[in-house]
Amino acid sequence: MRLRELINGIPNLKVKGDLDLEIKNIENNSKKVTEDTLFIAIRGFDFDGHKFLDEAIKNGATAVMIDINANLKELKIPDYITVIVSEDTRIGLSVVSCNFYGNPSRKFKLIGVTGTKGKTTTTYMIKSILEKAGYKVGLIGTIENYSGEKSLGRSNRTTPESIELQRMFYKMVQEKVDIVVMEVSSQSLKLNRVYGCDFDIGVFTNFYKDHISLKEHPNMEDYFNSKLKLFTMCKKGFINIDDIKGLKIKRMAKNCSIFTYGINIEADLLGKDITVTNVNVDFRVKINDKNERVKINVPGRFSVYNALAAISVARCFNVTTENIKEGLENISVPGRSELVPNKQELAIMIDYAHTPESLENILSAVKTYTRGRVICVFGCGGDRDKTKRPLMGEVSGRIADFSIVTTDNPRTEHPAQIISEIEAGISKTKGNYIVIEDRREAIKYALKKMNKNDIVILAGKGHETYQEINGEKYPFDERIIVKEILKEIKK
Repeated sequence: MRLRELINGIPNLKVKGDLDLEIKNIENNSKKVTEDTLFIAIRGFDFDGHKFLDEAIKNGATAVMIDINANLKELKIPDYITVIVSEDTRIGLSVVSCNFYGNPSRKFKLIGVTGTKGKTTTTYMIKSILEKAGYKVGLIGTIENYSGEKSLGRSNRTTPESIELQRMFYKMVQEKVDIVVMEVSSQSLKLNRVYGCDFDIGVFTNFYKDHISLKEHPNMEDYFNSKLKLFTMCKKGFINIDDIKGLKIKRMAKNCSIFTYGINIEADLLGKDITVTNVNVDFRVKINDKNERVKINVPGRFSVYNALAAISVARCFNVTTENIKEGLENISVPGRSELVPNKQELAIMIDYAHTPESLENILSAVKTYTRGRVICVFGCGGDRDKTKRPLMGEVSGRIADFSIVTTDNPRTEHPAQIISEIEAGISKTKGNYIVIEDRREAIKYALKKMNKNDIVILAGKGHETYQEINGEKYPFDERIIVKEILKEIKK
């Protein structure tokens, strides 16, 4: 593709050099550059792509894109290299990626789901319903990416970088996918990873305090405004009207047709008569002008909200009532209220709860139906919002019958420091707790302590199969670990 075609649509460019170059590859990683590549330099949190221009050129880049703040004299780019100066190279990367892969998101229906909690479960529900109706559905999100039933690999982040995202979209077009449903993180919106995507439908699940840190959002306003961007990019939106930010989105999204769902406030789609048991939840909702009872095998009131969002979207595709019921009833999402099967018939649940609100939701939900004790094993991630640590300690101390405070993904922080900040909150309550820094030992202690009437909640890691310590990811799949520990205890 000609360079001038690749950069078409990027605002306010300055160019030095030949725009009729034939470009065979695009990259933002200098190590992956090959012959006749356009290299786009991105200023990241840990690395600055402008420092790797020499390596990119050495590896075969014939054109480079730099941002407006770069010093051309200091960079010393050879005269034979075409230089493109962009106001924002992240937008540049997104537009170039869309153009290089033929704007694939225009060739299927694209559904984006944003919100603090429930994104993953909602996308899985939407995919399941639409597949029951006969559509081939792609999925992009936190756990794994799919083109129909074919896995495109596990995810490194909730929403991929734009170049990777457009590459996946291109594969889905080649494989004749009808609809793609994807999680759209606040970071991807803020950093323009989804810039240029042609969204047909946007979904807002809820909004809670999360992702406030040096590498994420400086404050809640920035966090909310980032999520709001999705509703400037889609034609139709479905929002949780019970969430106060949902009301705000409805007022602010002027060019998007907004429809509502909820439980407490009158909405376009309303869930009523909710019944929660220890294995499922069912509720009444109007589908195709008839009141229907819908059952989901994921207990908890939050499952109703996720299901209402999924039903709202599904109704845009003329699916039948049976498609909806079948698609929802047997839904299973890794790491979301996931019960670990075992011969001892012990209730051991893995859940991704890693914020005060999500931890409170899961503990409160299981508390209503557990005959014995609720035992909670949890920690907090390092290099993330420190203010939520004492809050999570307070939540577990208040609701759980026994808490075991341990590590999550400490990243570059010392686990003991994180734990001490959690203890500051849990010590305010009358809750019984113990500190066991090693997460495997903490799980072992919980399983040895429990009986058949109890439930153990392993909170925080969910679908993750690793622990991140000092920049390294070590294997840590809680499903495997639980099975290993139960064998040890049996012996």
